[in-house]
Amino acid sequence: MAGRINTIMQTCFFAISGVLPREEAIARIKDAVVATYGRKGTELVERNFAGIDRALENLHEIALPAEATSTREPAPLVPADAPAFVKDVTAVMIAGRGDDLPVSALPVDGTYPSGTSRWEKRNISDIVPVWRPDICIQCGNCAMVCPHAVIRARYYDGSALADAPDGFASAPLAGRGFPNLRFTLQIGVEDCTGCELCVEACPAHSLEAAGTRAINMETKAPIVERERRNLAFFETLPDNKPAGVDATLVRGVQYLTPLFEYSGACAGCGETPYLGLLTQLFGDRLLVANATGCSSIYGGNLPTTPWSVNAQGRGPAWANSLFEDNAEFGLGYRLSLDKHREQAEELLRALAPELGSVRVRDILEAAQVTQDDVDAQRLRIADLERALESLADPRARQLRTLASHLVRKSVWIVGGDGWAYDIGYGGLDHVLASGRNVNLLVLDTEVYSNTGGQASKATPRAGVAKFAAGGKQSRKKDLGLMAVAYGDVYVAQIAMGASAQQTLDAFFEAEAHPGPSLIIAYSHCIAHGINMRFGMRQQKLAVDCGHWPLYRYRPVAHGRQKPEFVLDSTAPSIPLKTYAYNEIRYKMLSYTKPEEARRLLALAQDDVDQRWQVYTSLADRWPARSRRGQGETGSHVEAPAVGTLG
Repeated sequence: MAGRINTIMQTCFFAISGVLPREEAIARIKDAVVATYGRKGTELVERNFAGIDRALENLHEIALPAEATSTREPAPLVPADAPAFVKDVTAVMIAGRGDDLPVSALPVDGTYPSGTSRWEKRNISDIVPVWRPDICIQCGNCAMVCPHAVIRARYYDGSALADAPDGFASAPLAGRGFPNLRFTLQIGVEDCTGCELCVEACPAHSLEAAGTRAINMETKAPIVERERRNLAFFETLPDNKPAGVDATLVRGVQYLTPLFEYSGACAGCGETPYLGLLTQLFGDRLLVANATGCSSIYGGNLPTTPWSVNAQGRGPAWANSLFEDNAEFGLGYRLSLDKHREQAEELLRALAPELGSVRVRDILEAAQVTQDDVDAQRLRIADLERALESLADPRARQLRTLASHLVRKSVWIVGGDGWAYDIGYGGLDHVLASGRNVNLLVLDTEVYSNTGGQASKATPRAGVAKFAAGGKQSRKKDLGLMAVAYGDVYVAQIAMGASAQQTLDAFFEAEAHPGPSLIIAYSHCIAHGINMRFGMRQQKLAVDCGHWPLYRYRPVAHGRQKPEFVLDSTAPSIPLKTYAYNEIRYKMLSYTKPEEARRLLALAQDDVDQRWQVYTSLADRWPARSRRGQGETGSHVEAPAVGTLG
């Protein structure tokens, strides 16, 4: 039953309770199964029938002893070395005793510590990935797709292995010129949900053992103690500095620490890999305005917080707002940051005689595009703050409170398609029209996932959802093309499972764009009715059939005299049906209304064909200067055709 227990529990209740004669009750349960799941296919009905029969076969009474005789004690809910707040407050909530906490134990301003999810070892999966260093090609695919950021990569000097515990795996770092460097891929097995996306993303296969890859699923129990020790040692290794890796490539991104980790999202979630990547690239200066939805539940729900900090204590600032005003809420971030920076610059110019014109000029004219640029500006601001301490001018004290605003911040407004296409669209449109330097990330599952699977304007034609039980009759709203019409908005449509490199390029280009940017990210979802293990594969099929073309619209900026529409995917190579009928949300209509299903699918195929014609015409009208060129970050970036991860 794949973790679902409702049918099993119903069977046990009626078999034991005697509310109805046993045979009659079981017959009625099976009738209910057919009525409930029949439209989703005979396979699902048969699985439920088998679950009912096996439940009856294994139902037996367990005698309850008069008193407890076990000497076993439950494992601590959080480790002994957890921070005081985690032990005194978070652990109490995890135990389900949050009502016992006094008001005085809670943060007075509602601000909770970051990164508390790392202390909640949920151990919810019996199978976990295990790394084979002898097969691994160090491509970074597995770390990039991991929805819960449990797979971490690091390179380090080989001398560090002198203190490594037995069983700690490593391999020589791939590439020439690094003879003393080692590479380790470490998995936090106690935080893993067992989704298997990493295995599917791995391109490295054993030449000796068929079916064996560089990362494989194994039973957790025999290795959990070993991996607990390995993880503890791994975390003592120094973080790889962004300056030391090429973060414009998937292979390089794996070395950047994700600052969104171990969330409560579904196993195999299609949204969270994008959030993890966002924090790897810009996390130490990131401000997130998060719309209500899945991302606000797994992102900010108590008792733990997955938004974390790096070794320097820097990390994303996160707050949640409502569907209807989140875009404006995030725009408020930008407006306040700009005003604070404006005030700081005025004070800095006024104090130039005391501070020195060279110092002031270097701060005001600093290019803050890459992470190296930002780090250099932080050093200048630290120097400025030291200089301000010695000034008696009262304006110096005011500037000290505002100096941090002279370091560039990255503002991202995040939410799902229910927010972006529907309830919050008016605000989103207002923000896109503002001309302000904000970034909007739409995690598009094409349905209201968190609230029960209702249709949104992002739901494609022929898809079945609540309020579209007979299949969606109208085509999907083209949010990206609507944004392109503004002319000055950077727009990208991405799907990590189809091209991780194009996804990475889009994030860099959006963040560097001086005006509004919009990224629409295909996010496979349990509401689609798929085996989540194959979520990234399904993303690629969505691109291959033309349902989800990959593109980047680059407005006039960064020296461009004309806009560019870069069509990153090739012409559709498979019919829409090949993609759609892998998903219950499409296929179920073929069981209940086969003629209607064929009619809607034919219309949906026409939608795909027409959309492709529109996009190719835009690419012809606004051609990119070259398929290979200088990326928006100033680093060399290639715009590849659709391919596998990495």
